[in-house]
Amino acid sequence: MPDTQALVNDFLNKLKKRKIEGSQATARQTAELLRSVISQQRVPYTNQAGALIDAVKAIGEQLIAANPVELAVGNIVRRVLHIIREEDLSLTTAAIGGLNLSAVSDDENDDDRDGDSTLSAAAVAAAARSTLRPPSLQTLLEDTPVSAAVPQTSSSGGDSEGKSKSADKSSRSRKLKHDVIEAVNELIQDIVTCHEQIAEQAVEHIHQNEVILTLGSSRTVLEFLFAAKEKKRSFRVFVAEGAPRYQGHLLAKELVARGLQTTLITDSAVFAMISRVNMLCPLYPHNPEVLLNELRSPSELLDFGEFSDCMDFGSGSGSPLLHVVNPAFDYVPPKLVSLFITDAGGHNPSYMYRLIADYYSADDLVVQRRATAGN
Repeated sequence: MPDTQALVNDFLNKLKKRKIEGSQATARQTAELLRSVISQQRVPYTNQAGALIDAVKAIGEQLIAANPVELAVGNIVRRVLHIIREEDLSLTTAAIGGLNLSAVSDDENDDDRDGDSTLSAAAVAAAARSTLRPPSLQTLLEDTPVSAAVPQTSSSGGDSEGKSKSADKSSRSRKLKHDVIEAVNELIQDIVTCHEQIAEQAVEHIHQNEVILTLGSSRTVLEFLFAAKEKKRSFRVFVAEGAPRYQGHLLAKELVARGLQTTLITDSAVFAMISRVNMLCPLYPHNPEVLLNELRSPSELLDFGEFSDCMDFGSGSGSPLLHVVNPAFDYVPPKLVSLFITDAGGHNPSYMYRLIADYYSADDLVVQRRATAGN
C-alpha cells in the first residue's frame, strides 16, 4: 500500500501547480486521499474519533493552504470530519442502548421500564456532548490493562475479563474506521454521480421558450441543459465566450453537437442581451471582496514582448506602468441568486443554512488541529 505522506505530497503538488481542473475532480480526489489517510491511521483505545479527526485536520490544513481558492477541497475535508462525528455518535448511541437493554430484567414493571427509557435518553444526550472530549483520568484507568492497573492474581476470571474488554475496544475501533470508510465511499459515489442527480431536475426549472445565459464551460450545466432538451423542452442558450481562455467556445460546441439552439456572444455583449435572459448562470459565484478569485497569468491577455516597455520599472517610481489583472471567475452578487440547484434538490438561498447544517459540523468551520498540552 502506498505511503500516506507520499500520496499527500503528490496531491499537494498537483493543487499548488493547478494540475487538477474542475471542482468535481478536485472533490473526488480529495475524498479518495482522505479515505486512504483514515484507512492507514492507527487509532488508540480511547477517543478513536478524536484521533481520526486530528489526522484528517492535519492533512486538511495542508490541502487548503495549497490552493485556498479551490473551495471544493475545504468542503470535502469538512464533510469527512462531519462523517467521523456522525459515525462515532451512532456507535456510542448503539452501545448505550445495548447496555440499557441488557440491564432491564424480565420481572420489572412498566413504571420501572419507563424510568429506564428516560435514563437512556439522558445517557444518549450526555454521550453526544462528551463523544469527542479528551479522555478523563477515570477513562484512562478503565482502559489500562488489568495487569497494570491491579496486582496480578491467580484468578483466571480477571484475565478473561481484561481480555474481553480489550477485544471489545479493538473491535469498536475497527468498526468505527469501517463505518467511516463506508460513508466516505458513499460520498465519493455521490460526487461521481452528482451531474446526473442535478440533471434529473432540469425539467422542473427550464420551461418552454426560455432564454438562458451561461458563462464558461461546465459539465454540470451541459448535462442539465441536455436533460431538459431530452424532455422536449424548447429553449435558447446564449454562451458568453469567456475570454481570454474562451471556455465558452468549448461549451457552445458541445451544446450544438447535442442539438441545442446556441448563440455564442462576446463577453461585452452580455449587457446588451441580459434584458432577454430568464436565467443567469455563472461558472463560479466567487466574491472578489474576500479575494476568493484566482488571478491567472497576464500572458493570456497580451504578449510580453509587445508590452515589455510598459511593464518595466523605468518610471523611477518603483512600480510598473502597466498592471494586468486576469481573474479566472465571474462574480454575481448574492442578491441576484434566486435558486441553488444541488444534487439534493433546488433550494432558495434562505434555506441553504439548513442544508449546510445537515452536511457539516459547526466545529469544523475552521479546519485547524487542536492545540496540544505542550503548546
